[in-house]
Amino acid sequence: MLKSPVKQPFHENPSVFNGQCPIEIEERIVRGGSLQGLIEDGQTVKVLFGYYNCHKIERGDVVLYDFAGNKEPVIKIVKGIEGDSFHLVKVDGGYHILINGEIIKNAQGEPYLIDQSGYKMLSLYEKDYSGIIPKDAYLILGNLTYGSLDSTRFGLIDKSDILGKVEY
Repeated sequence: MLKSPVKQPFHENPSVFNGQCPIEIEERIVRGGSLQGLIEDGQTVKVLFGYYNCHKIERGDVVLYDFAGNKEPVIKIVKGIEGDSFHLVKVDGGYHILINGEIIKNAQGEPYLIDQSGYKMLSLYEKDYSGIIPKDAYLILGNLTYGSLDSTRFGLIDKSDILGKVEY
């Protein structure tokens, strides 16, 4: 979760305005530990609002997501992008998520291991979309290998709910 915006409008920073793609930068303080090991609770980050109006969302981007179930938006890592193959594989203790045939891992190189409820949520998308992430949909996760308030809880997300890119 992010709180305490400190606005820095794009016109004060001409490098982020190219005449066609205005980007507003806000500094925000991270509240929560779902990105622990990458971004820490209490750390200040910059959010580039409007960035994805003119830039492609890339695997590995850290994004600010407008989760309808939360008062404040959440920040997560994009692990799967449109067109990626997406599968779940049962292993001892849970399930691994495979993107393009590779087990996805957190920033420390540890594989995600989701539980039965995460499996139930994500398996719906795997089945409905024949194992391919559809256009304008993304798999976003925290940095905790056992899951957090992320796609293991609410499924794939739509591009329209991504508010901006997070720089840390």
